[in-house]
Amino acid sequence: MPQSPPALSSTTRAPSSRLTAEQAADDAGPVGDGLPPSGPASALGDTGVARQVALTRRWVLRFQRAVVLLLALGIIGVLLLSVSTGPISLTMIDAGRLILGHLIPGMPWMSDGSYTGLEDQAVWQFRLPRVLLALIGGAGLALAGGLMQAVVRNPLAEPYLLGVSSGAGLGAVAVISFGSAALGGVTISVAAFVGALAATGAVFLCAQQDGVVVPTRLILAGVALGSLLSAVTSFLTLTGDAHQVFSVMFFLLGSLSAATFGQLMLPAVVLGLVLVFAGVNARGLNALMAGDETATALGVNVNALRIGSLVLAALLTASVVAVCGGIGFVGLIIPHTARLLVGSDHRLMLPVAVLGGALFLAAADLAARTAAAPTEVPIGIFTAAVGAPFFLWLLRPRRARSSWGGRLRSLRGRMEAGA
Repeated sequence: MPQSPPALSSTTRAPSSRLTAEQAADDAGPVGDGLPPSGPASALGDTGVARQVALTRRWVLRFQRAVVLLLALGIIGVLLLSVSTGPISLTMIDAGRLILGHLIPGMPWMSDGSYTGLEDQAVWQFRLPRVLLALIGGAGLALAGGLMQAVVRNPLAEPYLLGVSSGAGLGAVAVISFGSAALGGVTISVAAFVGALAATGAVFLCAQQDGVVVPTRLILAGVALGSLLSAVTSFLTLTGDAHQVFSVMFFLLGSLSAATFGQLMLPAVVLGLVLVFAGVNARGLNALMAGDETATALGVNVNALRIGSLVLAALLTASVVAVCGGIGFVGLIIPHTARLLVGSDHRLMLPVAVLGGALFLAAADLAARTAAAPTEVPIGIFTAAVGAPFFLWLLRPRRARSSWGGRLRSLRGRMEAGA
């Protein structure tokens, strides 16, 4: 039986002051990449154990790459299935040919009568913008949720805890109730975006204590202000015209039925900016998960990183809600699923969450417009139908959970113990 490596004395350990923030963040235990750290302990291990650890490491890396590949293929498949499904039925190959014909001019099938103008219009002008908006919106909500869970260190945190959805709903309902002309000609999307940002600013003002944003105060202020704004929204809905209730409910529950290519610009640009920010600060987010004191000792500006992450998460959520409506639970369940599959290292977890969110919302939108066809169901109903059971599952004791993610965590734990 291989013997356990001898314990290291205090003289053999490198002083913590000599570690750089980058090295320490990588070796921060559960917030790292889930792989055993290198060092004197691994050098003292048995050869057989080291070989087993290496094999397990390669298996985990292959599994992570397979997850990314499957998500990418799933997005392509859902995109083609979405643009080919509807009252005007087409095969996925035909839908792909029509999209390719618009992207690459001069394709022969675009002018030889292979497809009618109605088929071309259905794919290019109606279905493609809708599925692209679903992909961007799902990716944005998942990324915002991942950032919030990291900086607040609350596994149940999600973008709407900041009151973003309630503010956007109030802005949109105000336009629907009073009319665009009465509010200076602003559209529903613009009013929703402004309302979301205003609600977020109010929550941040309430959450500050001595110039520092306190995570607990942030959550409490978001819940309280969100309830107040929801009450005002309900009052405007009940006192308005009866024929406006349907439009209000569709916005509050989320719908992509009016998607256009023009609506893609704002959320796509904000998503790109937040992705860059997340990639640059992924190591800092790893350190922040270990606690403020630990992150500060590793050289992370905790307050600046927390404020920057929360502001960008709120901005991203506002840009998505303004064009998609109040779609809940995506920012809650997708980051958790990504964390269960590939670990807590934000350098990999956040990209997987982005891909998973895009796939999830696109699939939910496809179900929303086909489950009760020809009637369309608000997309928020489907996300809630999946998100609410997942939320309850998160509340269960850890020992009662049984999933692939739990087995992967156990595998990583045995690998680290063997190292």
